[in-house]
Amino acid sequence: MAGVFCGDLFFTKETDLRLSVILLIALSLLTVVSYFFRHYSLRWCFGIAVSALCVVGGWVAVTWQLQQSVCSLPEKETVYKVQLTDDPEQKERSYLCRVDVEEYRDSSLVCPLKKKALLYIAPDSLVTSLHAGDKLWVSARIAPPINGKNFDEFDYGRYLMRQGVCGTGYVASGKWIRISEKPSLSAHVLARSYRDRLISLYERLGFEGDELAVLSALTVGDKTELSESIRESYSVSGASHVLALSGLHIGLLYMLLSFSLKWLALIGCWGRCIRSLLVLLMLGAFAFFTGLSPSVVRAVCMCSILAIAGMFGRQTISLNTVAAVAWWMLLFHPVWLFDVGFQLSFVAVVSILLFQKRLYALFPVKSWLGRQIWGLMTVSVSAQLGTAPLVIFYFSRFSTHFLLTNLVVVPLVTIILYVAVLMLLLTPFNMLQTLIAGGCNSLLKFLNGFVRWIEQLPYSSIDNIWLYVWEVVGMYLFFILFLHYTRKRRACHLMISLSCLLILVIGHVSSSWMNRPERSLVFYNVRGCPAVHCIERDGKSWLNYADGQPDGKRLCQVASNYWRRIQLSPPTVITADVSGKSLSRNRQLLFYYGCRVGMITDDRWRNKSSDALLPMDYLYICKGYGGSIDELLRLFQPSCVVLDSSLPTYRLHALQKECKQRRLNFISLNEEGSVCFLL
Repeated sequence: MAGVFCGDLFFTKETDLRLSVILLIALSLLTVVSYFFRHYSLRWCFGIAVSALCVVGGWVAVTWQLQQSVCSLPEKETVYKVQLTDDPEQKERSYLCRVDVEEYRDSSLVCPLKKKALLYIAPDSLVTSLHAGDKLWVSARIAPPINGKNFDEFDYGRYLMRQGVCGTGYVASGKWIRISEKPSLSAHVLARSYRDRLISLYERLGFEGDELAVLSALTVGDKTELSESIRESYSVSGASHVLALSGLHIGLLYMLLSFSLKWLALIGCWGRCIRSLLVLLMLGAFAFFTGLSPSVVRAVCMCSILAIAGMFGRQTISLNTVAAVAWWMLLFHPVWLFDVGFQLSFVAVVSILLFQKRLYALFPVKSWLGRQIWGLMTVSVSAQLGTAPLVIFYFSRFSTHFLLTNLVVVPLVTIILYVAVLMLLLTPFNMLQTLIAGGCNSLLKFLNGFVRWIEQLPYSSIDNIWLYVWEVVGMYLFFILFLHYTRKRRACHLMISLSCLLILVIGHVSSSWMNRPERSLVFYNVRGCPAVHCIERDGKSWLNYADGQPDGKRLCQVASNYWRRIQLSPPTVITADVSGKSLSRNRQLLFYYGCRVGMITDDRWRNKSSDALLPMDYLYICKGYGGSIDELLRLFQPSCVVLDSSLPTYRLHALQKECKQRRLNFISLNEEGSVCFLL
């Protein structure tokens, strides 16, 4: 993990692997040699060599994988031959297509290129006819993924690199054509087609709406049909984990397969081996069928170890088992370390192994039903205890009713999954299958209704929590120290753990005070949403949109983390003229505590002049203005020119050139990202 983390942190496109590979070979030889050291004083050499080998191996593996997404692409619009790996996904203004780029045409040359890319195709009647496996000729400019450089923005460019995506591009209507040849059916496309058939079967059986979406997520891991409202309900109630295929679902499948094949174990040693092999094959097929997500692979690996242990009559799992699974997964796919699902699934399992038995032993329960309920509660609390810092860090939310939710949702999901399996097994018997489908549909409606009821309870979640990375690390350090105290039961260990907690509290309060809001103006790098954000010291703020139809949702997604960090209240949106003591806006001229901002969004300022120039602190030029800087200088005397990212590339370059010629201070948001000016 240390090697993978450092390799990703220091990765650049120019990284050379030759020296690292030589070091890896040298450490491998040193490890082999040190293994045969028999002298007691040299016993540490083998451990040091193995540790260094793992660090360098992780560094080399993640660097090599990130380099697969780096390639040299033409800077202008080019013709590419691509193959769709998934069905087009409808977005607000386009269709997202995940493709494999096979080649591109450069003049008279054909350049082969085996890379992944994301293409956004303009909506038309023909896009809906595309399916996974189709091959297309497209004319587009595919550019490497980049980050918007906004404050605290999710690094989408690095995320795509970790997914192996070499670039993104937009395909205008009429600039693509399907190749008249039979689509090649890869294993991935074939698995996707079977998933689609299964979902079609659900639709024929009467499932629809949220019930269909939840059933598809529970059984085949397809979450594309989940609406925003149902996602929010499961998130607020603390039941999101059941929608993501993970240890719960794979564990239930493992138990079902083991029970169904139990008769093979009665044959003897060979029977146990055959049963374990069949379980391994079925689990592997299910993991591939559902898309090989990190949480599914982790759960399948854990259950596979249990199946192998069953060959020898052993049933055990430990921290070493979890570590071994993580080691092998990162060896073959090192960037999984940065996957949220990978992190949460492993932390949850480790937390259950460390805390569940201790919590269960706190209150001995005699009745069978009481033991089952208490066991489920302790598992839920243990998992929530371990995953809470990561959940708060990534999602800025903590679900307060998670215990009540899991007491009902987990048993209910278990019943739904087994009923769904029975429903699929009854496919040859239409009447029975329809009857079981009706019962399954009723259970899904009850599940969704219960989750929505939990969502409506008072204080169902604490939102807009901001944690720093060092706080997450500090929380896990506190858990480790407190766990050490529970083992040793010494006062000094308790004092150390409580001191760690005290430092965390002091650090959080200090960081919150240092990042308190200040009176300022903020410009964001959000294409299609030019805006000036006026921020006050008390946390109030005003978003002045320069565009009549702004993409406010996109801006909120980009800036939400920044707003949480500086503890802002939801901003007030302003799109028209206003008049106030500290803030006023008139004809795209903004005045905020004596600071003047001219939002140039159209040609109303062209072909005009004035004898007395209006002093302007910031001249904010956005898409819609077709004039030059000279025309604006006949009216305004700007201290700084801010060029918005909504400007076309050729216009941006022309305006930058003019600013340099006139020796004007200017900022290009496309290059700088967000900028903040304190008042």
